[in-house]
Amino acid sequence: MILAAVLGYSLLNSQQSAVTGDKIAVHYIDIGQGDSILITSGDVNMLIDCGEKSESAKLINYLNNCGIQRLDYVIGTHPHSDHMGGMSEIVKTFDIGECIIPELHSSDIPNTVYYEKFLDAIAEKNVKLSYAELGRNINIGSSVGTIIAPHSPDYGNLNNYSVGLFLKHGNNSFIFTGDAEKQAEKEMIDAGVMLDADVYKVGHHGSDTSSSPEFLEAVSPEYAVISCGTGNSYGHPKDITMENLSKYTDKIYRTDLQGTIIFESDGNDYVIKTERN
Repeated sequence: MILAAVLGYSLLNSQQSAVTGDKIAVHYIDIGQGDSILITSGDVNMLIDCGEKSESAKLINYLNNCGIQRLDYVIGTHPHSDHMGGMSEIVKTFDIGECIIPELHSSDIPNTVYYEKFLDAIAEKNVKLSYAELGRNINIGSSVGTIIAPHSPDYGNLNNYSVGLFLKHGNNSFIFTGDAEKQAEKEMIDAGVMLDADVYKVGHHGSDTSSSPEFLEAVSPEYAVISCGTGNSYGHPKDITMENLSKYTDKIYRTDLQGTIIFESDGNDYVIKTERN
């Protein structure tokens, strides 16, 4: 049985959320209308996405407060600015072991300034750059992350290239799907990859283009986390998404309402902390 405690949490005490031993912490960082997730276990750290370039200083400050000096793995789920806009700043600031991105069809490779700066920073610091490989397992301390998406070599839609990760820690589990839309969700279902998870980072900020009824049935989350900006112009999360999520859980956390959300796991139970910047 999973036990969760919700606690108030100060940004000044963020460094206390680093965990050691057999525990892990998953930080859904409040960076406005974008995604950034920090996973820590022992001395191993993974960052999934970093949000807009305008949020870089805020994110770097947060990581510094957590005592992060090295990011063993960085995943850029897909090259949209609300996920990778500030990635060049992350690469320049931290020691990075490996950066993982989706392999894009040549016609879908963006020529945006932020993506070119990201590639330049990778080259300048000689960081290992890898394409997401389906089924690859990544050890993150005492947990294991498995790459579960993307499945196709050509989408014509950058959202569907999103790198998906299923994280298993003892009896606890998390799923991250970036902005994967219904086509990519169906591919994950059809491929039979592991989807049933305790904690679902809601796809595409709660947009109605993601979190299809079939995908939610496969995930069957006990907790949901939505990363979105206060009063965002997209209307995220959408009412239909909230309605569909409510069929599975009433434990829905939102960065626009609660700020950064941290799940700490010992492999059996969760402690959940929220903090306002």
